[in-house]
Amino acid sequence: MPSTTSAVPFSRVAILGTGLIGGSFGLALRKHSPDISIVGFDRAETLQAARARGAVQEAAHDLAAAVRGADLVYVALPIGATIKALPAIAAAAAAGALVTDTGSTKAVICRGAKTAFAGSARFLGGHPMAGKETSGIARADAGLFSGARYALIGSADDPDPRAQGFAALVRALGAEPLWCDAETHDWAVGIVSHLPQLLAVALARVMQEETDETGLPVSLAGPGLQDMLRLAGSPYGLWRDVAHTNTENVARALDRLEQAVEHLRTRLTSKELEQEFLVANELYKQLKKAE
Repeated sequence: MPSTTSAVPFSRVAILGTGLIGGSFGLALRKHSPDISIVGFDRAETLQAARARGAVQEAAHDLAAAVRGADLVYVALPIGATIKALPAIAAAAAAGALVTDTGSTKAVICRGAKTAFAGSARFLGGHPMAGKETSGIARADAGLFSGARYALIGSADDPDPRAQGFAALVRALGAEPLWCDAETHDWAVGIVSHLPQLLAVALARVMQEETDETGLPVSLAGPGLQDMLRLAGSPYGLWRDVAHTNTENVARALDRLEQAVEHLRTRLTSKELEQEFLVANELYKQLKKAE
């Protein structure tokens, strides 16, 4: 897609949190629309790196200063920090601005936003289903959102041009908006995102505890185990708030996994085990086809 600001309905963007997601958003914006004005807010060393990489042009060390004057505020802070910052963001946001976040749980954030945003600024919950097992501005990538789903909390028929403008921007950056309510989002990501992460953590624990002084069995591991454990590289700091804010859905997902593991355990020597593989094979094909 040619670089042009005409397809971007925002002229000044504030990115609060310039790590992997916020930095990637800034890089993607600059690639698509190089004339857009982007200001970042984060710790001094992170902001310096974000400016050096070109993810932001300006650095603000005060949240209100970053937000003030922006017509799009992109909140890429951790969930807890986002919730805490919402009142200050709402107080500083320009009349008519759109504020959107990237938190991987939505119900608790959207409840906080409903209380904080009583003026003319609009809050739109969001969650890009994109990321890496490692974080930080050094890993930011202008193509991170390309081909990804991007959850937006609300309705595709939202008459607010700000919401529709952001959905159009998401598409322009290569992602596909998927509209849903906050509770449905949190149930869904509990299954497709939070459960795989905790499964990788549990599997890593089993591997560690089963490994003896000779290094076996881990020393025999091939690329299959590395593929399974890729998510085990994610730091706890990225997932603490997820566990605290989506506890019920995550616990339910773990219960379902426990049931599935027990189901397999009782069928190890049964013909029924083949059916489990066939179901798994079919889902894998569906996911590959959707890439």
